[in-house]
Formats: sequence, structure tokens, C-alpha cells
Amino acid sequence: MPTSAEIRQKLKNKQPVVGTWLQLPSADTAEIIARLGYDYAAVDMEHGAMSRCALPDIFRALERWGTLPFARVAEASMRTIKAALDSGARGLIFPMIENRSQLDDAIAWSLFPGGKEFPGGKRGVGFSRSNLYGMDFPAHTGPEGEAQEVVLVAQIEHVNALPELNAIFSHPRLDAYMIGPYDLSASMGLTGQFDHPDFKMALAVIEQKAAAHNIPKGFHVVAPQPAALQEKIDQGYTFLAYGIDSLFLQQAKRP
Repeated sequence: MPTSAEIRQKLKNKQPVVGTWLQLPSADTAEIIARLGYDYAAVDMEHGAMSRCALPDIFRALERWGTLPFARVAEASMRTIKAALDSGARGLIFPMIENRSQLDDAIAWSLFPGGKEFPGGKRGVGFSRSNLYGMDFPAHTGPEGEAQEVVLVAQIEHVNALPELNAIFSHPRLDAYMIGPYDLSASMGLTGQFDHPDFKMALAVIEQKAAAHNIPKGFHVVAPQPAALQEKIDQGYTFLAYGIDSLFLQQAKRP
């Protein structure tokens, strides 16, 4: 299994990181997905049917076959971030980031105080599954501990974020951004109209701002189509989510 530090380094090196999305609260499904060899799998706590008590088993199933467990939290709040990290998430995707203040809080809540790279963390310290209930406490929580390498991704999925991109993308601890295509298009009154010129223009603005700040580009290729994934890689996107467990099942429907 890649470490979160290795994933962060791949992103810095502009190497593709390809994961997938889990909405079904099933450790069995997670284990099958993990066996397919994704770099990470993000448990969807915003739109999926996930409870906090389901997370440890799902994360264990992912780790069993070498897939790094991520969570797309329900909202960028202290409570939801803490729940995901204490359950063992090694990466977080923050939904609906529209300004720097939201991102500042989300990242501070994700990291322990005193980190060597980012000392301004405000994550609560305690025994949890993430540190094996204290057995791995020093190595996990220290200034250079594993917890300080958590992968942090901001979702840009509302038109209100566009004027704030310089501030958002200048955060020193942001590892990547990810477009939420459905929410972004909906916020423009263009739900699902990904070929509309205004939507394409919004994507171009986001890409330009990210390039200026050297922030890796991310996208959720929702429909599991290999050609669409390759197209995004060819366009320079490096933080990618491919498909959703529920859509993989729908692809197997009877003709």
C-alpha cells in the first residue's frame, strides 16, 4: 500500500494518482474495489450511506489489499474531519470550498499542532484507531509523524469559489484540488452540461489559477469510461477519482 507521504510526493512530481469512490456502506465491496489496485478509495460521507461506525471496517478492507483509505467528509467541519481521521483515513477531500477561511479551518483541523511542515494544526489529540488506541501514539502524532502527511484536497464545486482561487490555491499545505463537475455546473444553472462553453470557461479559469500556484489538478470522472479517464490524464490532471462503486454495479446490469 502506498503511504500518504508517497501519494503527496507523486502529486508534487505531477504523476497521476488514480482512485475511486465508495458510497455503499460495505466492507466486502471495499475489499473487492481495493483488490483492483487503485491508489486510494474515497469513502463518500457527503452523499453516500456511510456512518462513522462503518468506517474502521471499510478502511481495514481497503488496507488489506493495498489501497489507501480516503474520506470525502460530509462538510469541512471539525466534527466530520475528526471522525474520519480518528477512524483511520489517510487522505481527506473537503467539499464545497468557496474561500480561504473555510480551507484554513479545514486544514488546521486535519493536522496535529507543532508539525514540522505545518505547525499551525489544531487537530484534537487522543487515543483512537488511527494510532491503534495509543499503541502507535508517538510515531503517529509527532512533528514528523504519519498523521502530518495526510493528503489534503479541496473540492472546487461552486461558481462562488472562482474569485477566491488565488487565496485558496496559495495555502502552503494544500496537496491538490478536485473539480466536482455536477455541483459546479449546477451552481452555474447548467447541471450536467459539461460541454457548455460557460462550464468549459470555468474549468479553464480554475486550471490557470492552479497552474500559477503549482497546485495539482483533480477531477472526478464519474462515469467509469477508460477513455474519459485517459483524456483527463492527457490534459494534465493528476489527482483523479474514477467511477463509483454503485456505478460499477450498474455497468454489470443484464442486457
